[in-house]
Amino acid sequence: MNSEQELLYTLALQKTAKVGDVIAKKLIRHCGSAEAVLKETKENLLKIDGIGTYALSDIRNSKNLKLAEKELAFVQKEKITVHYFLDETYPNRLQHCIDSPILLFQKGNVDLNASKMISIVGTRKATTYGTKFCEQLIEDLSPIQPTIVSGFAYGIDIVAQRTALKNNIPTVGCLAHGLNQIYPKVHEKYVRSIQENGGFVTDFWSTSNPDRENFLKRNRLIAGMTQATIVIESAEKGGSLVTAHIANSYNRDVFAVPGRVGDTQSIGCNNLIKQQRAHILTSAADIVYLLGWELETEPTKPVQKQLFVDLNPEEATIHSFLQEKGQTVLDSIALACKLPIHKVAPLLLQMEMKGVVKPLPGKLFEAV
Repeated sequence: MNSEQELLYTLALQKTAKVGDVIAKKLIRHCGSAEAVLKETKENLLKIDGIGTYALSDIRNSKNLKLAEKELAFVQKEKITVHYFLDETYPNRLQHCIDSPILLFQKGNVDLNASKMISIVGTRKATTYGTKFCEQLIEDLSPIQPTIVSGFAYGIDIVAQRTALKNNIPTVGCLAHGLNQIYPKVHEKYVRSIQENGGFVTDFWSTSNPDRENFLKRNRLIAGMTQATIVIESAEKGGSLVTAHIANSYNRDVFAVPGRVGDTQSIGCNNLIKQQRAHILTSAADIVYLLGWELETEPTKPVQKQLFVDLNPEEATIHSFLQEKGQTVLDSIALACKLPIHKVAPLLLQMEMKGVVKPLPGKLFEAV
């Protein structure tokens, strides 16, 4: 954003009724700036392909500029970071989403263009199973330090963000209202910690309340800002499934945690898997493999294999088996080593980080 005046006019355009994000971006790209859009004649604007009289019916409303002045004053007073959709600081993954906002408001110090970002969503009525899976998943991913994005809501959302904080992983809360309030109130105790190790984002003004339709709208941010969306428990219908479907439409990976047939809070996840709208998620290793994540190493330092690696007994058993048998799938490793699959996956991830195991296509692993 080049100037305060351009931000003012962009806010006014954002406030214009019947001009949504898609049309606003089309108008700005054609005219060069939001100020140029609002100062252009309706006659010339109507010449733009895809722009009709309905979309422009409120564009000359002087109230929009007055409201924008008030919001600009709030943004400046609260020292809110504003990301304009044409700025380099704007989340690059959102750039590829047709309905992404022209302005995104941020509090906190999180990097919205981090190399590894995933969304974790789920039911507000999380079960013990879902809660424990979420906590274990994030703990297992902690060595990789992916930024965790969620909706700061009850249930799986807050479990994910709370666990991210516990493991010193950056986390982002996408809000369905302005940055002048927090919903739900009971989560206020997490605000300071999240702002210190992450942040909050929204495209809603300070005049917006947490209305139902706002939650559905903010879901596009959760799905669009990240490489993949993970659904941990969902009923047959709900906001988590909306987020998953949006992620599908953006051609992003979706993961779903399977549950027992008939469990109310697993119906949504099971359906996603059954309809091939999501990868089945059983451990952190699934995410690492399918997203192609690897541990980052210092490019200036040569990597030397350790001669003596400290392995715990379970890791040593797995390593000995892989040395003897060669490339093997996870299920077979678990069976041969007499270990549960849910335990073998994080063990393999830890061993990969120690440089003694390497994942291969087809969910195979081999000793290094």
